Amino acid sequence: MEKNQRKLNKYKIQQMIVQFLPLVALVVLFLVFCAVVQTKGYRLDMYLKIVFNEGIVLAVVATGAIFIYSLGSFDISLGAATLFSATMGVLNYNAFENVPLMIVVIGVSGIGCSLLSSILASIFHIPVFVATVAMMSVLSAVSAQIITSRGGALGGISIPSNVLKSLDVPAFKIVTLAVFFLLCLYVFNFTKIGRREKFIGGNPVCAKLTGINYNKHAIIGFCIAGLSVGLGAFLTLVYTPSVTATTASSLGMNILVAIVFGGMPISGGADSKIFSAIIGGFSYILLDNALELIFDSSSGYGITQIISAVFFLLVVYAASMNYRTKTLPR
Repeated sequence: MEKNQRKLNKYKIQQMIVQFLPLVALVVLFLVFCAVVQTKGYRLDMYLKIVFNEGIVLAVVATGAIFIYSLGSFDISLGAATLFSATMGVLNYNAFENVPLMIVVIGVSGIGCSLLSSILASIFHIPVFVATVAMMSVLSAVSAQIITSRGGALGGISIPSNVLKSLDVPAFKIVTLAVFFLLCLYVFNFTKIGRREKFIGGNPVCAKLTGINYNKHAIIGFCIAGLSVGLGAFLTLVYTPSVTATTASSLGMNILVAIVFGGMPISGGADSKIFSAIIGGFSYILLDNALELIFDSSSGYGITQIISAVFFLLVVYAASMNYRTKTLPR
């Protein structure tokens, strides 16, 4: 009995460590980033602004992506969908010069891209990996073709810089992220949609036997992710009112890494945590920018990627401490 109690206490301690580790890592990475910037002699406020703007977009899109990853699924086309949505927004504004209409077009484009991915995966039963890779290629190619045909092969296409300049302030971006995050938090933790999505990710067979419709909840999850894509595309235009063929090119993979950095298992299920999107998003951006400053030459790019990959594996290993192989998580 005493031996079992010790094992239980050890397991509880491990769970507490795993739960707080991502937050501790975020604080450590922030301090390391500030130290690196100061050591290099650069302006800290300028680099913090860069991290803030990149982190906001990543955190917003990753928050919506949590609904996909909690199902035990994934979508690496979210970056291409963000590029496509931003491209549609720029084209719409240049044609009609109407900001509210541009926002609607961006949102509809983001939801439409994710909805198409969900239909291919859930209705036509195309493997998720194949469907999302195909969508990533198609959306990137279409966006690049539009940008090139509009004369933006080099500098991209853009809207006038003063259109959204008044929104390019930290207060607006923080409020936008906070409102969207709180809405997603409520849906994910306090409604049957979130509970059922985590149930499906934990045990899809059991979920099906209890009458939960996988296709329905997959479409809902992808649509919420599409909404986050539209919001991320809009925030991208607020920060940089131009779109090039490389805009948000690495966002899809960054979301996957960020979610894991935030302490969420990539298998989804009951251990899915929506806070992982914000914590992991800013953690990854801090790590990436710190490594770029440390290895600032072109030859250092490979070293940066290797260090990021090792850090990623360490986080995955640490998160695996929370898994139990013989009983379902409670």
